[in-house]
Amino acid sequence: MTTVTDATVDEAEVAKFTAMADEWWDPKGKFAPLHKFNPVRVSFIRDTAASHFGRPAKSVRPFEELTLLDIGCGGGLLTEPMARLGFAVIGVDPSPKNVGTARAHAAASGLAIEYRASTAEALVAEEVSFDVVLNMEVVEHVADLRAYLRACTRLVRPGGLMIVATLNKTLKSLALAKIGAEYVLRWLPPGTHEWNRFIAPTDLRRMLEESGLNPLKTQGVQFDPLIWDWRLSSDVDVNYMVVASR
Repeated sequence: MTTVTDATVDEAEVAKFTAMADEWWDPKGKFAPLHKFNPVRVSFIRDTAASHFGRPAKSVRPFEELTLLDIGCGGGLLTEPMARLGFAVIGVDPSPKNVGTARAHAAASGLAIEYRASTAEALVAEEVSFDVVLNMEVVEHVADLRAYLRACTRLVRPGGLMIVATLNKTLKSLALAKIGAEYVLRWLPPGTHEWNRFIAPTDLRRMLEESGLNPLKTQGVQFDPLIWDWRLSSDVDVNYMVVASR
């Protein structure tokens, strides 16, 4: 299976996730950590978008008539709950196999989601834009982060939002997100992440500003071993999200 390539796409990184494409929707498989993480991500996106656009977060479909791009969507773990919240959703991933998995699952779930095996640069060339652009656990896998963020910024409509989730570059993240998650707890296949690609929140915010966005908020996300679940936290030493507007 070939992949769709562009300047910011790292083919080796795409190949890692293509090899696991059949397991995206197995809550006990290789993407089990994302299944566990997903409720926190979904509720944060919902509440953040509701506040920004003046929508009732607790209604069934608060985001009718708004558009959302999930870039690096993988098998669609976020695109599906976003569609259920009322967004008109497009999911994009450079791996055709990931897109095939996402498309098949959405069809079986009765959800009208448009999926494309494509890239940020290709979407920019189409001159499309969205109210919300999600960059969730993607930026640590791209070949040229600054160029990638510039392309993604052009996909955000004026007044819209981009939400970026990634990993901080600290010794704590090396110990927990790399060594602990991949080699001790075996939550992720060894080699899933490269610690030298992690980025500090201050550096990410600066890059977002350089690309033309206004960073609004940095939110930490922490795994709580007492409840064996994820929660929002003031701790950004490992996982965090940045919200920016255009």
